[in-house]
Amino acid sequence: MRDMAVELAGGLAILVAMAHGVLGETRVFARARIEPAWAKRLVYAVWQCSTVTWIAGGILLCAIPLMASDPARRWIIAVLVAVYAAAAIGNAWASRGRHFGWMLLSVVVALALCGL
Repeated sequence: MRDMAVELAGGLAILVAMAHGVLGETRVFARARIEPAWAKRLVYAVWQCSTVTWIAGGILLCAIPLMASDPARRWIIAVLVAVYAAAAIGNAWASRGRHFGWMLLSVVVALALCGL
């Protein structure tokens, strides 16, 4: 059961990350007016770094059932819970709770914790 929980957490994390990347490309940066150009590139890079990080975290969560090491399982889950919880809290705070992303990331956190 706990293996299924981390696999679901990983799959959801990957889906949320992909949606984050696509929506950033099509909705945010397509309309953004950021000057100078280097600042726009920097904001864009930071945005997509979180996308890549969340995908990598999702892959690690999906790989946990294949690992023989229980300490590795606990450490991976602990680190990724911190990453996704920070993102969920930041999203909820910045959007005043009106954006659905914090809810999805909170589900990822809950499922990952069920996998301990």
